[in-house]
Amino acid sequence: MSENSEWVLPPATGIGSMPGGDAREAAKTVVGSFDSGQGMAHLPELPQRGPGADMIGRTAGLLVDVYARVEPSGWRIGDRPGMDTRRARSWLGEDLDALEEFTQGHQGPLKVQAVGPWTLAAALELRNGEAALSDLGACRDLAASLAEGLRGHLAEVRRRVPGAEIVLQLDEPSLTAVLRGHVKTASGYRTHRAVDRQLVEGTLREVIGVHEERRVLVHSCAPDVPFALLRRAGAGGISFDASLLTERDDEVLGEAAENGTRLLAGVVPTLPPAPSPGGARAAVSGSGAGALSDPAGSVMGVRTLWRRLGLDPRLLSRAVVVTPACGLAGASPAYARQALAHCVRAARSLADNPE
Repeated sequence: MSENSEWVLPPATGIGSMPGGDAREAAKTVVGSFDSGQGMAHLPELPQRGPGADMIGRTAGLLVDVYARVEPSGWRIGDRPGMDTRRARSWLGEDLDALEEFTQGHQGPLKVQAVGPWTLAAALELRNGEAALSDLGACRDLAASLAEGLRGHLAEVRRRVPGAEIVLQLDEPSLTAVLRGHVKTASGYRTHRAVDRQLVEGTLREVIGVHEERRVLVHSCAPDVPFALLRRAGAGGISFDASLLTERDDEVLGEAAENGTRLLAGVVPTLPPAPSPGGARAAVSGSGAGALSDPAGSVMGVRTLWRRLGLDPRLLSRAVVVTPACGLAGASPAYARQALAHCVRAARSLADNPE
């Protein structure tokens, strides 16, 4: 068994983003949803507030000696901190204030999120307008700046919530595109060449290594998550959209589970299904609650996968954490609350009836 085998995570959690722009309300919802050991609370992200609250801008605000500003094409690296950097840091401070308020006396796991080095390199532009991904030297500098920024961020969260066992989640939705050479250039007519897998793995390992307790997850809601690479890089858990799995993933998932890697299965929809013509009124008034009426059904695919892999069903609730398929920023506040509560109920169903 790996060094991750003793790492116990609560049975449910969220991904990170939440709807709206009220930091206190978001923190209250997330902490309340996962109270009393039912799940793992996390620092909410509120991208609807605008640039600087989005995942790229928020992480850019963490960088040390690297600054970014908003351009019409996206976030671009600049020479000095400006209004956009100050706004990103201000919003993060507001979110941390709210989290601190609602986690007084908290003991146990608490998750914070940041964009990982390769998705950041694919999204941040250099001064020439091309992605930092186009310059491996820039990628190296960016990863080093991110690592230093994360050290400070983790220390700040420890100071504010001293009883927390901090779990770091690195968001890498662009990782597969980076590995396959599918990230488009600024013109949109070509793509950046694929980055060597060993370089990708080594850079991830360095960033993962900034967390002294090594409690690090990597999240991607894109298809074809590179599970084996992430395990080798040191990820103790991998978060994914379960609806995108195929039988090609069976072997690497089985190896991951057997070696103690935590599998954060995104099985709860991030949005309610579109109402049928005959059910439009009920769907509007119920905010999509009907989509979340069957906790056991939500984890049926996880049980099926476990049987197909031939794994011990008694390990299922320990190895699998139930989450939404991705962030909840696009949902209504009512549906977001229901989705988090449903994660808890679905995880309980998995524990009560693993077979």
